[in-house]
Amino acid sequence: MNPLLLVLTVIQNPETRLQIKKPCVSAGHRVIEANGYPQAQLLLSNRLDPDVLIIDSPAQNSFDCTQFREFLRVAPLDRTWLVVASDDHSIRQVAIALGVRRFLTMPIAVDDLETMIEDLNRRDAQDELVNEPAGAASSNMYGLREALSVPYIEELADGSFFLAASPKMIEIHRQVKLLADADVNVLILGESGTGKEVIARLIHKHSQRSGRRFLKVNCAALPADLLESELFGHKQGAFTGAIKDRLGKFEQANGGTLLLDEIGEMGVQMQAKLLHVLQDGQFTRLGGQESTTVDVRVLAATNIQMESALREKTFREDLYYRLSVFTLNIPPLRERREEIPYLIDETIRRAPMGMKNGSNSKFPSPLLDATLLYDWPGNLRELHNFVMRAMIICDPDAALRELETKIALTEGNSHRARGEEFSHRSGMKSVVRDVKERTEAKMIQEALENSGWNRRHAARTLNISYRALLYKIQQHRLTPGGAAVCQEMSHAGYSAQRNRT
Repeated sequence: MNPLLLVLTVIQNPETRLQIKKPCVSAGHRVIEANGYPQAQLLLSNRLDPDVLIIDSPAQNSFDCTQFREFLRVAPLDRTWLVVASDDHSIRQVAIALGVRRFLTMPIAVDDLETMIEDLNRRDAQDELVNEPAGAASSNMYGLREALSVPYIEELADGSFFLAASPKMIEIHRQVKLLADADVNVLILGESGTGKEVIARLIHKHSQRSGRRFLKVNCAALPADLLESELFGHKQGAFTGAIKDRLGKFEQANGGTLLLDEIGEMGVQMQAKLLHVLQDGQFTRLGGQESTTVDVRVLAATNIQMESALREKTFREDLYYRLSVFTLNIPPLRERREEIPYLIDETIRRAPMGMKNGSNSKFPSPLLDATLLYDWPGNLRELHNFVMRAMIICDPDAALRELETKIALTEGNSHRARGEEFSHRSGMKSVVRDVKERTEAKMIQEALENSGWNRRHAARTLNISYRALLYKIQQHRLTPGGAAVCQEMSHAGYSAQRNRT
């Protein structure tokens, strides 16, 4: 079986897109579909590394033509196929001048598609020879060598779902599959809202314990004495209100899986009791005398920086090593932006029927572009809440304004930081580059201020596309009323240069 490759397409015509996608998927390759050159460029800038890039040629004398030229300058040209009309010689010449060597001519013939697939398979074989020693059995059991459709969605028992459309999340799923037959403790690390509980449920689903219970305890939600009772249970009369014996989560999950969420918030004394349970599988109920033995697989999740916690002695080192037999690091949403459109579609699809109507079943292009530009500090949780709110208000323009305001607020202090950074730079090339960047930022800022921050009007004034302007706003961290900050940056840069001379 040929190894699986990642194919990124930028094709506007739905029929052409389907015509190219079907044979690629049938041949076992994964296909990610970008809705334009800016989105594809954003995916590449966020470390998406496609094995093959198939792109549409733009209409002549259009805004897309400029974006097309800019995109080809950053695209992996040795892996790029360009779809062109049979009479579109000018675009073909531009592409050849920029380094494109492979073309699919419209209307696309079956022979042309077969040639393209053969080229992909030939690249597969070359990659296998380069990456795997002769005679060695492949250790890559999953991931890029197993045919998964994109997005890959797996349903979980509680109504949640796991979605992977990025190399990082495909790798997470591969690691989960490796854990299927390894009944070991797992530490799941990641920022708040990245989906650590979803990963825990995925591990349980693929484990030998999948037929038994999966339980969760939020270690940050309870004080130490109540947390001990929640985990280990208590005997009648152990404390005020203990009117009868109660099983703790360890006993309830016996034979199954227990997720200790937010374990970084657990007190040191409670950590010592947990360590004892993990070492010998025994504990004593609160107020009891007899030991109880259980067989539970423990998964732990936290959003704290574990290195700092160990260094500051707020988390026991021996417990850390007991929990982290296997560690999974879940990337934040800003590092897997290509999944955002799929997550939005899936959230809308799963929303209650009463919230759905024809006007909000899909995000319009400007709003979708903005979701790709925002860093989503709350990750999946914040994205889900935003999508639900956008469906409720039924006003894409209002949702877009909300998102653009968030982008401006979260990036508001970056100009000052960049001004301070300037004083530490040296060399003529750095100075020239900084002057160029500040000049561009100042021009865009002035155009935005003159238009009352009407981005479409400012884009026309600057003679660039609306999407390109959104990218520039993010790149230069521009905010309403930021002119004073630009002047402050310029003064700081001039002063720093004068002090060096």
